[in-house]
Amino acid sequence: MLGAGLAATAFLGFSALPVHASSHREAPFITRQPKVDGTDFYMFRSYEAERSGYTTLIANYIPLQDAYGGPNYFSMDPDALYEIHIDNNGDAREDITFQFRFNNENKDTKLTVGGKQVSIPLIINGASDINAPNATGLNVRETYTVNIVRGDRRTGTRQAITNASGGATFDKPVDNIGNKSIADYASYAAKHLYTINVPGCETQGRMFVGQRKDPFVVNLGETFDLINYKAPATAFDPNAERSATDTLADKNVTTLALEIPTSCLTSGSEPVIGGWTTASLRQGRLLNPTPASANASKEGGAWTQVSRLGMPLVNELVIGLKDKDQFNHSKPNGDTQFLDYVTNPTLPALVETLFSSAGVTAPTNFPRNDLVTVFLTGVQGLNKPANGTPSEMLRLNTSLPPTSGAQNRLGVIGGDNAGFPNGRRPGDDVVDIALRVVMGKLCRLNLGCTPNDAPSGDIEFTDGAFLDSSFFDARFPYLKAPLPGSVKH
Repeated sequence: MLGAGLAATAFLGFSALPVHASSHREAPFITRQPKVDGTDFYMFRSYEAERSGYTTLIANYIPLQDAYGGPNYFSMDPDALYEIHIDNNGDAREDITFQFRFNNENKDTKLTVGGKQVSIPLIINGASDINAPNATGLNVRETYTVNIVRGDRRTGTRQAITNASGGATFDKPVDNIGNKSIADYASYAAKHLYTINVPGCETQGRMFVGQRKDPFVVNLGETFDLINYKAPATAFDPNAERSATDTLADKNVTTLALEIPTSCLTSGSEPVIGGWTTASLRQGRLLNPTPASANASKEGGAWTQVSRLGMPLVNELVIGLKDKDQFNHSKPNGDTQFLDYVTNPTLPALVETLFSSAGVTAPTNFPRNDLVTVFLTGVQGLNKPANGTPSEMLRLNTSLPPTSGAQNRLGVIGGDNAGFPNGRRPGDDVVDIALRVVMGKLCRLNLGCTPNDAPSGDIEFTDGAFLDSSFFDARFPYLKAPLPGSVKH
């Protein structure tokens, strides 16, 4: 376990303040494309019993889903390319990419009405219970394929991931419409958890793609209402950590989850891997003025990246408004263009302005090179690769053992080196961690700055929305079943 000082260092700089909705609707353009909006990315050593030799990757998309959001609910975009990237040699370029493509088949169920066959308006038809993949009660079947690409994401070697029987097409469960349509959603969704063959890996992995309860916990409305919290107190109040409502408590997301043998992700003797997610659309879109079913537009041209997510909260609370779309289109090897947002962050100054009457003062050490170290390189002795190009991504030291029942929600600064920012688990409270560090926790420990640089560094900031590992399942895919659109039986 790292010493207290280094443990705290590990946390630095991935956000810049009161935080929130890790990456929900974080940039102007992505608000117009919710189906490709990446909301959260998790990467951690699997802590399910007997699975410590695996690494779990979870990419969530489509934010703020209301469970009752019919009649079409929240299918993935068949014209998009969803990707999870792994850099296993520190050069800020993808070495392994998992590519997901989706397809929606309209079965066009018809009813005889007045002697005529008429297409029904819903994605379910009521013909039978929905309790298995491609159930007869579904009017729309959503499927997907997954490729693994080694090397450059566009020009590297591409191979299909298959199920245990060798098939390359997988069924995605329909969203949790309600208890009348799907009596036991957890059992139904579990039938879409696949054992997979990953080319180049001697051991099989697992995969699940489907709707889940949004795992991110945050006091969202008050955060963006000029941090409308109760002023932080210099004396810690244990009740403060549970004083606010989780704004996302009634929201779902769509999850792409992979559990891959760790040996298939690392390279040589280097145990540290970096990861991030993206989504891309075709450059061109031609709208059809007289669309037939599923032909409302025609897509063409090269893939263009429109969403990017590695560390939580970066684009939301670090990158300036004018550059948020640029960040979503960028790659890690070009991240020096955003350096000023880390060395001279604006959000701590905003916190000081809003809470100056309570004596809150932002750190004064500029440039914030301490943040640069963690933000772009990883922390020496924790998750910094032996050779690395400065870049923003989630980094995981796969040689450190996972922590299961004894997880600390504050991750590394709470003494748990298997947690954030050494990767990220669903139970890591990145909001409270970021709040405490950005306002000078490390300076109070003489890590890259001095106590005098951070008069407010000892305040245990919190947004009041509590989160820990008890909020999640202890088995893959770890995230809870989605909330139902209707709870009536």
